[in-house]
Amino acid sequence: MSDNRFEYRIEGSDLQFVQLTLSPGTVAVGEPGSMMFMDDPVVMDTVLGDGANEGFFARIAGAVKRAFTGESMFSTLFKNPTTQPQRVAFAAPSPGKIIAIDLAANGGAIICQKGAFLGGTQGVRVGIAFKKRLRVGFFGGEGFIMQKLTGTGIAFIHASGTLSEQTLGPGESLKVDTGCLAALQTSATYDIRYVGKAKTAIFGGEGLFFAHLKGPGQVWLQSLPVQRLAKGLFAHAFSARGRSPLGRLYLVAIVIFVIASLFIEPRA
Repeated sequence: MSDNRFEYRIEGSDLQFVQLTLSPGTVAVGEPGSMMFMDDPVVMDTVLGDGANEGFFARIAGAVKRAFTGESMFSTLFKNPTTQPQRVAFAAPSPGKIIAIDLAANGGAIICQKGAFLGGTQGVRVGIAFKKRLRVGFFGGEGFIMQKLTGTGIAFIHASGTLSEQTLGPGESLKVDTGCLAALQTSATYDIRYVGKAKTAIFGGEGLFFAHLKGPGQVWLQSLPVQRLAKGLFAHAFSARGRSPLGRLYLVAIVIFVIASLFIEPRA
């Protein structure tokens, strides 16, 4: 696949990375810590905000918005200063799928879960998508704030587990676990609904609320939110009987690592 500034291809099945081939003089932007490898001539630079060419105070504002949406306040730029194509690759932070989204083909914006942005064309901005209804903020799996990516280039986002793309027609709706919503077009609406029965809410294991998506628009769903994976590992580590102390210690170490990865931001 290609953008007018670089070509890209997504490699792997469940542990993916995306490789970009930068045209001479072009720049790609990536989240700090996402780089997997790059050709030796590629120049890397860390900047405040989204990496766009703008004033200092605009960069400060952009950095604050990024922090609110689960990203680092800094971006890393990768520039090809040569006359030959050069490569840079970004790796996914956890098992799942990388999605390449052409923002221009999606009305110039897309809404996605917190911390989903991996990298893309220079000029892609990470903003805040506020929810109009407070119950969405209090009970939605992604919280009151989601990411809103804007621009005209390619944005790469990450979804955990297996990816399901659903296209909803006008008036069509879908009920989704709140943590399984990875991204949606701005034409689709997102609300929180009560499951309906107290018995189901308490003993059903799906929680008190689910996400209600309504078309028209495309939505991307993820099968295994990282929080659900961490919860499963944690429960398994401490409920297993007959396991050797060394085996339990090994599982606890894995659980601690997974949980820590949810809250510790990589340094620029």
